[in-house]
Amino acid sequence: MELSRRGLIRAGLLSLAAAGAGSTAACGGSGSGAASGGTAAELTLWYWGGGLSDKVVADAVKQFAQTKIKPSVIGGDFKQKLIATMNGRKFVPDITGIKGENIASLLAEPDRFIDLNSLGAGKLASQYVEWKWKQGSTTDGKLIGFPIDIGPTALFYRHDIFDKAGLPADPAEVGSSMSTWEAFFEAGVKLKKANPDAFIIDSAEGLFDKMLGQGTKRFIDESNKFIGDQDHIRQVWDMTVKANEMGIVAPKYDGPDWNAAAAQGKVAGTVGAAWFALDLKSGVEATSGKWRVAPMPGGPANIGGSFLALTKDCRDPKLAFQIVTWLLNAENQARGFTDAALFPSTPASYDMPALTGGDPFFGGQKTIEVFGPAAKKIPIQYEAPADAAVAQPFKDEIVNIWTKNKDSTTAWNDAVSAAKQIAGRQGVS
Repeated sequence: MELSRRGLIRAGLLSLAAAGAGSTAACGGSGSGAASGGTAAELTLWYWGGGLSDKVVADAVKQFAQTKIKPSVIGGDFKQKLIATMNGRKFVPDITGIKGENIASLLAEPDRFIDLNSLGAGKLASQYVEWKWKQGSTTDGKLIGFPIDIGPTALFYRHDIFDKAGLPADPAEVGSSMSTWEAFFEAGVKLKKANPDAFIIDSAEGLFDKMLGQGTKRFIDESNKFIGDQDHIRQVWDMTVKANEMGIVAPKYDGPDWNAAAAQGKVAGTVGAAWFALDLKSGVEATSGKWRVAPMPGGPANIGGSFLALTKDCRDPKLAFQIVTWLLNAENQARGFTDAALFPSTPASYDMPALTGGDPFFGGQKTIEVFGPAAKKIPIQYEAPADAAVAQPFKDEIVNIWTKNKDSTTAWNDAVSAAKQIAGRQGVS
């Protein structure tokens, strides 16, 4: 199962926000175009529940008293509502969030947004992790998305279960002894022999995703050519299939079933992003103190994380950019981590008290010592606008192998065939 911090938040906070979205949306821009100077009477900000620290946003309203900042928490399908409003050219927000899963598709429409480099963003680039900065940039160098949070990955594991199985249990020892996927898989076999009910990997689909994120290439290259049938994808595929064949991947648990399995010790390990810690604390609170975090085998990847952007209709780009950079400076990103579990994209935050303290849920471990270095080493990947659609057949077929014992060769051929058809329909060569 792919648990998501944002999924949990949607189940609660966003259900409330959705009811008010219609009325708050009307506070947006007038569609008159970007102002060349002066101070707008008001500036509107759109984000989703948990997308920013509400406390930091409230302080921004006080900090920039020269204008009236009108924040709106938008429920439901955020991208759909944003695009519909932009197409209508009425009530367009001056400042808007962009979710990480949507940035690639919106980078393909850069004319909808202001290039933040034109406002001096380049001078701030060194304060943010490089790969995230590039993720918000077009291939020709326009910066559309200013980094909010990121999702550096690590191995979450049950210290007590590892220890009873005779595996290394200290985070440093786990990191060094299981630094490769091969070594990690072997540890999974050893765990299974000692405890037949325990699995070191909770999801074949999740494993495929995380391993894919450790490389620099995905399914489409920068020349818009399909490369999903090449070795870099096949190697990740084969490693995922191998883990499944070794019997170290848990059955497919969904929702409450995952929480129950984790609470019972059946899920002894999972690779996930930093924000996954909130999911664990919410879903398996009774296991507090038994979990630890170690570097992910094979190196870090990123899952999730979002951006702020200025729409073309922004009424005062200079002031709006000042607001964005204030909201997302290192001090406020550290507050965002405390308030909303948003892992900072600013390395300077990693030395601040909000992130350096020990976490009781993880036995007092200072998890920033794992996530901080990981955040700085995540590879730069090019993600094409059609990448998510083209990737889906591969994920579907991995699930078929995992849950239905489908032949892996047949599954691979079916995945490539379906992906090529989707790529063709999306204009990918």
